[in-house]
Amino acid sequence: MELKMIPIENPNELNFILGQTHFIKTVEDVHEALVTAVPGIKFGLAFCEASGYALVRASGTDDALVELAKQNAFALSAGHSFIVFLGAGFFPINVLRAIKNVTEVVNIFCATANPVQVIVAETEQGRGILGVIDGVKSKGIEDASGVAWRKGLLRKFGYKL
Repeated sequence: MELKMIPIENPNELNFILGQTHFIKTVEDVHEALVTAVPGIKFGLAFCEASGYALVRASGTDDALVELAKQNAFALSAGHSFIVFLGAGFFPINVLRAIKNVTEVVNIFCATANPVQVIVAETEQGRGILGVIDGVKSKGIEDASGVAWRKGLLRKFGYKL
């Protein structure tokens, strides 16, 4: 077995969701979940088929995002993994529940705009995602001013009253 670290290429620091699923139907079902959750959403989705033709299958509402998703999925080449890139102004918090409710989805590794490194194990059979490094190492512990900043930010965005 060989361990690999594969960075997610995300030149515009877009939000994306990386997960694992179990069936080719995922491409259509995740597409439907996204457009139902947020009308007018811009996204690109790619899925690594784990048997048969073993192709990267893709869909979406924005050609550039679909291409970005396909490139990252192919770089991972980890069976039954999927990646969704969200267009500017769209956030995982608005679609994550819908994606998790897709019956084929078994795991979400991350939902972020941070730099991400994916830890992949490769054997003679194929590849699998072991986990992700999402963002940077902690720099300290939140103090009272940090609590105030966090609470203010959440209220500014309308996530808390």
